[in-house]
Amino acid sequence: MTTIPGAPTRPATVAPSPASTTRAPRRGRRRPPARLLVRGALSVLALATAAVWAFPVYWMLISSLLPNVRLTSGSPVFWPTRASLDNFTAVLEGGTFLPALRMSLAVTFLTVGAAIVLAFLAALAVSRYRFRGRRSFVFTVLIVQMLPAEGLFIAQYKLLGSAQLLNSVIGISVLYAAAVVPFTIWMLRGFVAGVPVELEEAAMVDGLSRTQAFLRITLPLLAPGLIASGVYAFLQAWNEFTLALVVLPAESAKTLPVWLRGFVQASASREVDWGQVMAASTLLALPVIGFFLLVQGRMTSGLVSGAVKG
Repeated sequence: MTTIPGAPTRPATVAPSPASTTRAPRRGRRRPPARLLVRGALSVLALATAAVWAFPVYWMLISSLLPNVRLTSGSPVFWPTRASLDNFTAVLEGGTFLPALRMSLAVTFLTVGAAIVLAFLAALAVSRYRFRGRRSFVFTVLIVQMLPAEGLFIAQYKLLGSAQLLNSVIGISVLYAAAVVPFTIWMLRGFVAGVPVELEEAAMVDGLSRTQAFLRITLPLLAPGLIASGVYAFLQAWNEFTLALVVLPAESAKTLPVWLRGFVQASASREVDWGQVMAASTLLALPVIGFFLLVQGRMTSGLVSGAVKG
């Protein structure tokens, strides 16, 4: 390479060595002690809150395993030493628990099925189609939720009486579904709106029909929302007491909450056996706990996605 006299010369570039290009590993940043103390305090507070929340359930469970003599003594018992299942045996041998259990299961599953189907179809119509009166319909759904349930008891009782549906599974299920459907529509509306309609259109371009595209593409994406709505309907139908007390006056047609009230009243006529009352309450709560543990993963993801999208 020849250089021209008087021309500025550029310094020769030196290739960086491999040792210079490698950076020294960063040391882990230590969190300041104040932040660690704050996190520790929040963890302790969360554990204390969870313990306070779970203690009534724990007390109900251990009380169901103890005889009434120990429960009515002056000293509280925090650990069920010499526990037994005599209280559960007495409740089950009474002959009234199993009919009430069958009544509650039939009413709950019929309510959940009807509420999910009706609310899902309504949510699809409100979210995917632009029709006249759509906003008025959504506004009406919100207004219905504001009506006090107690103000409708007389009308509902007369309605079921005229239709010969008092003391029947179908009659109480219709009322429960009517009470659950408005909020379920509002909940599912956000899930349906969060699924792009372009996914169905792309599947239809690939050769699927509209029904096949909906069943294979859209419905699996809406499964968390359906489960979350089903849990809400399940809890409302399983735990409802006042309406069942009004429209189910017969002794042979009692749901579990109404049966538990009668069980306590019958026990109070002689002397309240709190061990059996707690055993009956535990049997009433077990299906709810089992159902929640079965669907908790899908329910959590459904609630989160419903809060983000829509």
